[in-house]
Amino acid sequence: MDTLQRIAKTLSRAGLASRREAEKLILNGQVSVNGIIIKDLATKVNLSDKIMFKGKLVNAPDYTRLWRYYKPRGLITTDCDEKGRTTIYGKLPAKLPRLMSIGRLDIASEGLLLLTNDGELKRKLELPSNGFVRKYRVRANGIHDEPSLDKLRKGISINNEKFRPMEVELDRINGVNVWYDVF
Repeated sequence: MDTLQRIAKTLSRAGLASRREAEKLILNGQVSVNGIIIKDLATKVNLSDKIMFKGKLVNAPDYTRLWRYYKPRGLITTDCDEKGRTTIYGKLPAKLPRLMSIGRLDIASEGLLLLTNDGELKRKLELPSNGFVRKYRVRANGIHDEPSLDKLRKGISINNEKFRPMEVELDRINGVNVWYDVF
């Protein structure tokens, strides 16, 4: 961070809180820059500034990093779950900085998740308009049914939520398991 950056982003990158949570801390007068309490969210800082939270020096922001995590079935991909279920963050080593998942996998799914400490990287990789292709390997029980796949290929609605068209390719059939690649 050699250039000026908004204070909330700097606090988030330092692992203090999410950007939105950092904004609340600033508005509550809990953050100072070079000895002056700030309440302006537009305040910009650089590495030479002395940033303090409740009188304690804030660590320098971490550089952008990316982790891979193999999510097993049964974990939720969220910071905290209102139903008290175990999240991926409860299974990560405590020494890691504050991380955000890039995308999600539902509780019944397992597979690779990417985690980052950089909200901008997360956003760039998640936005469909940026063109990053996600590939899923899907196992289905039953009989291969090409007409049903054609519906997915055209886009479907489930409970009034529209899903865009997707590419679905049959990989193999193994007994009662049918394997697909979905893009």
